[in-house]
This record gives sequence, structure tokens and C-alpha cells, in this order.
Amino acid sequence: MPKDSFSAKPPLVGIIMGSSSDWETLEHAAKTLEELGVPHETRVVSAHRTPDLLFEYAASAEQRGIEVIIAGAGGAAHLPGMTAAKTALPVLGVPVESKTLKGLDSLLSIAQMPGGVPVGTLAIGKAGAINAALLAAAILGAKHPDVREAYRKFRSAQTERVLVNPDPEAAARALGIQTKPAPQKKGKRA
Repeated sequence: MPKDSFSAKPPLVGIIMGSSSDWETLEHAAKTLEELGVPHETRVVSAHRTPDLLFEYAASAEQRGIEVIIAGAGGAAHLPGMTAAKTALPVLGVPVESKTLKGLDSLLSIAQMPGGVPVGTLAIGKAGAINAALLAAAILGAKHPDVREAYRKFRSAQTERVLVNPDPEAAARALGIQTKPAPQKKGKRA
């Protein structure tokens, strides 16, 4: 797992996760930020195993130039909430899919923050990680015109991909995918 983004610029987004196994999900946030040219850093910071490190990270992030924190966690998923409790920066929580409850436990843990300590909660897994990066870019875009423009171009390209292929059946046929159900064989039921 890389510790810092590809850019020589100071990071604007901090991506933190409860354990290195969460990288499988959070790497999608990092890749999306890279595509947008947003400098970021990545760290493993556990709310349960390294609480002092978490408090230090969250408390120092703003001074270090971080403007948005993406925090991914599975299971009890305390990382996003504990991070938000220690900083005034926007914290975007990404529920990591767990083996036990497929990430529903993580989602509910992150979404159920008490009033007064907000955490923006995204979807479970890869989609949530990608959207956390895009939401971070949208937030940063209010202050950084280059990030806003990169985000705008991403959205425009996404729209163009849909408009180029508006017929899903034609697109599926071009990929060799059957679009209509196979005819049912008539016969006796078992």
C-alpha cells in the first residue's frame, strides 16, 4: 500500500483505514483521486489498536494541510466517527464489507453518528470508496479550481460514455452478451 500520492504537492486528502486488509476497498479511493490529480496520503490508523495514533492523526491533519479525510472501516467501524470527533475537517466514512454481515454492520455503525458529530457515509465497498474520492474532490473544488475542473471533466466523460451507447441491448450484443432470456423448454415439472 502506498503511503503518499504520486504528486510532489502536499496531500489534500487523507485516506485512513482500520487495518491493511481494508486497502482492497480503499485503494479504489486512492486510484480515483490519482485520476483526478488530487494529492493524498494513505495510512493504517486503527481506532481500537492504535487510538493514540488515531487521535494524533486527526488532530494534526488540518495543520498538515489535509482538507478532507476518507476513513474506511469494517465491523464495528469506529474509525470514521472517532476521527470526526477529533477534527473539524469533513470526514467521509466508507463501510468495508465484513465477512459476518457483508458490511451492513459497518454501514450502520458509520451512519448512526449522534447529532453534532457528522460523518458523511458512503456505500459499502468499492462503490463507496470511489464515491468518497469523488465527493472529496467536489468538496475541494470549492477552494481549488483545478480540482473542480478535473471533477467536472470526470463527470462529463462519464456522461459521454453513456450517450455514446444509449441502447443497452446493442452494447450487450457488441460484447457478445445475450440480452433476452433463453426460451423455456416445455415439459413436465419434476
